[in-house]
Order: sequence, then C-alpha cells, then structure tokens
Amino acid sequence: MAGIADVAARAGVSKATASRALSGIGYVSTETQRRVRRAAEELGYVPSAGAVGLATGRTQNIGVVMPYVNRWFFAEVLEGIQQALLEEGLDLTLYDAKPGTAGRARIFDDFLARKRFDGLIAVGLEPVDRELELLTRIDRPIVSVVGTSDLTSVVAVDDDYAARRATEHLIALGHREIAFVGGAPASHWAHVDQRRLAGYTLTMEQAGLGAQVRHVHSEVALPGGYAAAADLLSDTRHRPTAIVGVCDEVAIGAIIAARRLGIQVPSGLSVVGIDDHEFAEMFALTTLQQVPRDQGRSAVAVLLAEIADPARERTELRMPARLVVRSSTAALQDDAFGL
Repeated sequence: MAGIADVAARAGVSKATASRALSGIGYVSTETQRRVRRAAEELGYVPSAGAVGLATGRTQNIGVVMPYVNRWFFAEVLEGIQQALLEEGLDLTLYDAKPGTAGRARIFDDFLARKRFDGLIAVGLEPVDRELELLTRIDRPIVSVVGTSDLTSVVAVDDDYAARRATEHLIALGHREIAFVGGAPASHWAHVDQRRLAGYTLTMEQAGLGAQVRHVHSEVALPGGYAAAADLLSDTRHRPTAIVGVCDEVAIGAIIAARRLGIQVPSGLSVVGIDDHEFAEMFALTTLQQVPRDQGRSAVAVLLAEIADPARERTELRMPARLVVRSSTAALQDDAFGL
C-alpha cells in the first residue's frame, strides 16, 4: 500500500508538503495541492485515521445514539446518516440506547463520556434530566433528529404543519367530527405528540370547530392505535367521521379497528396518518410524508458545519411534509358510518 513518501515522490514535493496538501492544514499552492492529490489518487493512497487525527486533532468519527435501530424511522435515518458520512470519508460509531436498559445507562455514563468522536447525532432521544446533563457536558457539537431545540441544533419534520395539513384535508372533504388519536402523556416522543396535537387543535379552532376538538390518548404504536380507536368507534352516539392519527402506525391501527367493527373506510370513516411509514401504501393510507433519510443527511451537514465552526449558532431545520392522498379518505357521506 502506498505511503505518504510515495505520494510525495510521485508529486515531486517533500513529505511535509504532501501532508499539508492532503490534510488541508497549512499553506500549499493550488497547483501543488492538485498535483499531490492527483498523485495520491493514482497511487491509491488512503491516509490513516490516526495520521489524520494527529494532524487535525480530530477523530474522523461521528457518534450516533438512538433508542432503536430496528424500527422503520430509525433505520431510515441511520441509512441517510451513513450515506452522508461515507461521502465525506468519515467513520460512524452507533450507540443503541434502548430506553430503560442497563446498556443505555452505560452509554451515557461511560461510552459517550470518552468523547471518541468529533460530534454526535442524537436520534429521537427524550433524555431524562441526568442524561441531558451528561450530553451537554461532552463538549462536542450535537445535532438532534427529532428533538427539542433548547440545547442542540435540530433537524426534524415540521410536525405542526403536518398535523395542520392532515386536518385541513379532512375539513375540505366536509368532515366536522374529527378526532385526534395518539399521544399518551408519558409518551417517549412527547414533544412530537404535542406539536402534532397543537397543529390539529389550532386548525380545528380556526375552522370554527373548536367545540369538536377531541383528543383520544393512545400509545404511539399500531396496537395502541387499534385499542384507542376500537373504544372510540364502538360508541355509536359520539362516533367521529374522521380520525387524524398522531403517526401512521396509530392510523393503521384505527383502520383495522374500524374494519373489525364493520365500519367501511373511507365511506364510513376517513383516516389520515403522518409519516408515510413503510406500511402506509399497503393499507392505502392517506398521510403526510416525511423522508427520514433526508433528515439523516441534513443532520450530518449541520453537524459538520458546527464542527468546522464551533461558534456557529444552533440550527433548527423543520422539513416540510407532503400530503400523499390514497384511499383511506373520502368526502363525508350522508350515511357517515357506512354500516
């Protein structure tokens, strides 16, 4: 394998000059830099992470911490992060911080404290007070994907807009009895639930439907959506004609509950979700589409900018969601319940 001495000899410069040209540290003329890089490419030279670290004071490694790695959203975000880091020639260290586990405590108490990374991307974390304190002590740039903006930069879908657009879609179809399902008070993603609930509530109020605002708590998962919707829809006296699910999994649970109760979707009940989960197409779910891979790539871009400029102000990037209309929504019919 070619070394820095081989590159220097091919380019006709000293080893020190070749090192400066490849690391970008120290002055080297543009022409010399091009010659050195061309020589490195021809020889297939790859600088070692250790050498780069010694020259730059950086690890060339980015830490990623998330509560789950096998769920749709997290896997998609991770894919986007990985692709962006590969393009930048950077390594990735993944910390799987499952809530309530001893492993999570060890990650915050030990691994993150070692600071073997130049920056950290925290995906979907709702750290308890002590964990949040530990994160802010690591003295490294931090970007949150789905999070609060008090202490870190944030990249996330615009949850308020997504819920407003979902609700507006149902109102435009003639629905007035619209319930919001999802978001238990102790939900792991409480801030997301609150933003989406606020978007729904504001839209209903602005449409003169404040008296019809109805929030049904549920766990933010398909079984939770099913259980909450089954209870809601079984009350024939106060049954809504439409549901906004806090996320697609909750919305899909509501569709399954409606079908088991003999309620046709969408003739008897319209349902909208948020996310465009991988199962959304299977259930023909109308939804507000977010692209988690794009959030992962954007988080890398924001983090690298903060690493390059530690004095840079924190960023809050709220990415718009796109309405995808499928066949789970329809105009309100006279026989609203389609029994």
